[in-house]
Amino acid sequence: MKILLTGSTGYIGRRLLPELVKSGHEVVCPVRDKRRFDFEDFDDEFLQSVQVIECDFLDSKSLERLPKDIDTAYYLIHSLTSNSKEFSKLEATTAKNFVTYIAETRVDQIIYLGGIANDQELSDHLSSRQNVEEILKQSKAKLTVLRSAIIIGSGGASFEIIRDLVEKLPVMLAPKWLNSRCQPIGIYNVIEYLMGVLAHDQSYDRTFDIGGKDILTYKQMLLQFAEVRGLKRYIITVPVLTIKLSSLWLYLVTSTSYRLARNLVDSMKNEVIVGDDSIDAIVPIEKLSYKQSLERTFMRINQKQVVSSWKDSFSNPDFSYTFLQQLEAPKHGCFIDVRTYPFDRTPDEVIENIWAIGGERGWYYGNVLWRIRGFLDKLVGGVGLRRGRRSPNDLKGGDALDFWRVLYASKEEYRLLLFAEMKLPGDAWLEFRIKPQAGKNCLIQTATFRPLGLWGRLYWFLVLPLHGPIFRNMARNLISYQAK
Repeated sequence: MKILLTGSTGYIGRRLLPELVKSGHEVVCPVRDKRRFDFEDFDDEFLQSVQVIECDFLDSKSLERLPKDIDTAYYLIHSLTSNSKEFSKLEATTAKNFVTYIAETRVDQIIYLGGIANDQELSDHLSSRQNVEEILKQSKAKLTVLRSAIIIGSGGASFEIIRDLVEKLPVMLAPKWLNSRCQPIGIYNVIEYLMGVLAHDQSYDRTFDIGGKDILTYKQMLLQFAEVRGLKRYIITVPVLTIKLSSLWLYLVTSTSYRLARNLVDSMKNEVIVGDDSIDAIVPIEKLSYKQSLERTFMRINQKQVVSSWKDSFSNPDFSYTFLQQLEAPKHGCFIDVRTYPFDRTPDEVIENIWAIGGERGWYYGNVLWRIRGFLDKLVGGVGLRRGRRSPNDLKGGDALDFWRVLYASKEEYRLLLFAEMKLPGDAWLEFRIKPQAGKNCLIQTATFRPLGLWGRLYWFLVLPLHGPIFRNMARNLISYQAK
């Protein structure tokens, strides 16, 4: 079967793709930029069953590049992590363009993953998801809708936010929405359902709720998470925290963006509980409990098998150019700090240190100063440092890396190029290269800043006194550091 998998570089899609190929299907993956597709994660035999095509479902003309001989299509596109205030409009436009494309194909079934929406008054996020569902129903193809509760899995937004709250705060003053109930489902079960309804005629033109074994309040979810981690936590709910204050609190404490925090908090006023479990007769699976999902998730984290992360989506979709195409930092009109250090170790040893930068390991020097900079960034609406990284020792183009974005990462070329997503009066790049010079291998570390107006220039000179010790020692420690 030939399958169109939208969202193939996203949190769900990255996990679904190997299952589809393993089942013998040919998969077409539309992506906005091929550099974000994990070609290096798959062998040649696997890639023979995968076709990656650049297009954007917000640009209807670009969809002309997609093939018409598709049998089934998965619709896994959403704009929840977008900073755009009009995410519902973006989602509607994307869905309409998708339906127009499907009309020109032989697609027999569309499989859509949305959110449980059984309340009368829905949050903006759930209303948008339901609106997308209605748009997809206008397609000639048969529609299978899976409405999911909160998904628990390594790299998932809900999981990472819960983890941030539990592991950082021994005592929490929490809003009353923490008493709302939900039915969390493990990512493993979600993939089972997505595979189970494929070409299953009993699922055609039907809508199903999917959830895990347990119905819990958000407070119970936090406390059970603490139990799994062996932590003692106390939660006090107070009635005075509004949605706006709760969103701000979540934004400051966790790795989420403010827009995502606002959407999640707004959705928590709705109970997301399975109302119709008829899916169990069509796709009988063994549902995991919440604790089982957590234990399975931490097993994958400990084995460094985090396949995908919600942080992989760009924090600002409104820029007029694609950062992944900026494979060279600019030079004209920029302030540039270049530091070159020869070393006697093998280049592979040093590149391993570079590939582990940020996240839990930190930035090799002045980590307190980096954290302060991240905190200040959060205060003015930036992403801060808490996004961390998808994997402790693997980097790919498009990855989030604290408040940087990976533009280019090639161990073979000994090169890593980062773009700053922190709030700045200008644009900033940080590049690491290893090249031979005068018969010795050298680490070349380049910080580039393109100021925006007078404030940008003033900012550069204000932070210039810190550049010397930070960049100098960071480069030296990258060369000398040896993992224990």
